[in-house]
Amino acid sequence: MNDTEGKKPLKTEAIIITPVKDSLDTVRLTLEAISKAKGNFEYFIYNDFSKKETKNYLEEHQSAFGYNLIHLEDITNHPSPNYKTVLKLARNKAVEASIPLIIVESDVIVKRDTISELIKLSRRLTKPGLIGSITTDTEGHYNFPYASEKKLDKGISETRRSLSFCCTLISTEFMKVYDFSELSGKKDWFDIYISRQSRKSGFKNYLIRRLPVVHLPHSSRPWKQLKYTNPIRYYFYKLIKKRDRI
Repeated sequence: MNDTEGKKPLKTEAIIITPVKDSLDTVRLTLEAISKAKGNFEYFIYNDFSKKETKNYLEEHQSAFGYNLIHLEDITNHPSPNYKTVLKLARNKAVEASIPLIIVESDVIVKRDTISELIKLSRRLTKPGLIGSITTDTEGHYNFPYASEKKLDKGISETRRSLSFCCTLISTEFMKVYDFSELSGKKDWFDIYISRQSRKSGFKNYLIRRLPVVHLPHSSRPWKQLKYTNPIRYYFYKLIKKRDRI
């Protein structure tokens, strides 16, 4: 996506990625929102062995929404989720271009200025490692994973808590000193671990309350809703079947 005025092309300021595993209803909303977002960025969709319906949709709408589509089945035989592979590939692209990496997950709806503001903040804040937008429901209330946050202000705060990758920028400087190839192959998700590595590497993590995004939790992993409706079955999936290893 480029906010280009005149004939001179603008320099790409960030790489955005969205890992996709089905959840087509929310994926549509995510893609539409990012296609309308301000900023000069390159957008990559990593399709993680989605079903045929989702795969076809992503292929058919690539030109309309302006993203680069990567099918992980062309890269690896490892079963989904393949978040480690996605992070490594995206990190390498961002470091090579010396620009930040922004993760927007497939159940998140950004606002028109979300991306451009995250990029600006990455230049203004003191030694940022991760910069995360707070998440809300469709009515504007903080929700998972930030439901415990208090509405003390609508500003910016440095935080020692782990930032979710719902909508989060990872700074170029941090990615240059931390190689994602070190991520454990025994885990599925890495937001907690990478948040800690950022602080251990001397960087600061920031939570942005004045830049909320809508989050539709667990849309790509509907079995996680069992935590609230059938906890026994939920923990069967999580512990016995080793789903969602963090």
